[in-house]
Amino acid sequence: MLIAAAVCPHPPLLIPDATGAPGAAGPELSRLRAACRDAVAALLAEPADLLVVAGGAERTAGFPPHTPGRLHDFGIPFTVGGTGPDARQLPLSLTIGKWLLSQHAARKAAWWGIASDAPPAECLQLGEKLAALAPRVALLAMGDGPARRARAAPHAADLEADRYDDQVAAALAAADPAALAALDPREDRPLEIAGRAAWQVLAGAAADEQSRDAFAAELRYRGAPFEVSYVVASWRREP
Repeated sequence: MLIAAAVCPHPPLLIPDATGAPGAAGPELSRLRAACRDAVAALLAEPADLLVVAGGAERTAGFPPHTPGRLHDFGIPFTVGGTGPDARQLPLSLTIGKWLLSQHAARKAAWWGIASDAPPAECLQLGEKLAALAPRVALLAMGDGPARRARAAPHAADLEADRYDDQVAAALAAADPAALAALDPREDRPLEIAGRAAWQVLAGAAADEQSRDAFAAELRYRGAPFEVSYVVASWRREP
């Protein structure tokens, strides 16, 4: 059963190595990093039997705990985690998730990528499966919101992206699995959304019969500091 969740974005710039000097972050990036750090710390403070990390990937699959994450494709000589016996590496979403967790004491974790274009039914099914892996499961869901503004018209108004941001932020602030489950995958490509599948995994994990009004929620961050929408949130099952 899901007892707690955190939602974080996965831009490479969350990692200080990606910005060069340790003090190179601007105030908004520092605020985003702090929100992620606090959300993960709150998640790890919960008495979970298992921590699960889920994020968008090319295909749906689990990853062994030793699988490394790298940012070499972004021109950043950064690796987190072990080298492992094979050539597999984590997708970006799980790489950032592994880095966020590396700032804390080691915890037993399961790592799952969900195909970024997976239909809602598949995402919800995976979430249900992950929530059933242990009596008390904590979930870290990694996902970004609309990126169209950054690539199409930076600093320009985008009413559709704003509407989508409002929808996601409201669902996370209310701990509303049904609202996350209702996100339309047909909007992923035109709005360039990388987080919808992971958010719907969270919806599936939280949508058991005991989950109606079962979670207290905190929306820790909402913004688009690089013209890409990011949200950070915490859910905690009420006693």
